Amino acid sequence: MQNVKGTYDFFGKEQSLRKKVQSTLQEVFELYDFDGMDSTILNELDLLTSKYAGGDEILKEMYQLTDQGKRNLGLRYDLTIPFAKVIALNPGIEFPFKRYEIGKVFRDGPVKRGRLREFLQCDVDIVGIEGPEAEAELMQLAVEVFKKLDIPIILSWNNRRFLGEILESIGVPSDEKLSVGVVPAKLTPPAK
Repeated sequence: MQNVKGTYDFFGKEQSLRKKVQSTLQEVFELYDFDGMDSTILNELDLLTSKYAGGDEILKEMYQLTDQGKRNLGLRYDLTIPFAKVIALNPGIEFPFKRYEIGKVFRDGPVKRGRLREFLQCDVDIVGIEGPEAEAELMQLAVEVFKKLDIPIILSWNNRRFLGEILESIGVPSDEKLSVGVVPAKLTPPAK
């Protein structure tokens, strides 16, 4: 008897540590007024395959099944598509809507270091805010989470549109914006 390759059981000290991390995440998320969510693991296949940005590769890795009613279904492979479904099915949700979810996702891909078939994913999202405010809040939240977990990080952010807006506001001419936004590569002359 053994686990399916790419799946693990967690118990004892390891499970205690996992629960401590999850509790810390939930504490910080709720401090920032995010609501917890628990979306469905089992979804209609059409939903999971509709216009996914991950392309055909992720679709090959999706667990697919047919139920007794001959409906085509699939196990969620991330938390984004089920979240989008919740937003679409609930037009009365007030925006901005801030949610977090920590839940299992499933992928039938090759198993190797860092790639499992069943794993826990954590998503934090804000829907209904235009501009960089939501991104700034999510970055602040991430810094707070890693600080509480005592994990040192360096946070980098790349947003060309935002950089363009800043450059425009300080008067950088349009034809010079590219030279500011692109870091030239260092060229080392070949050894003689």
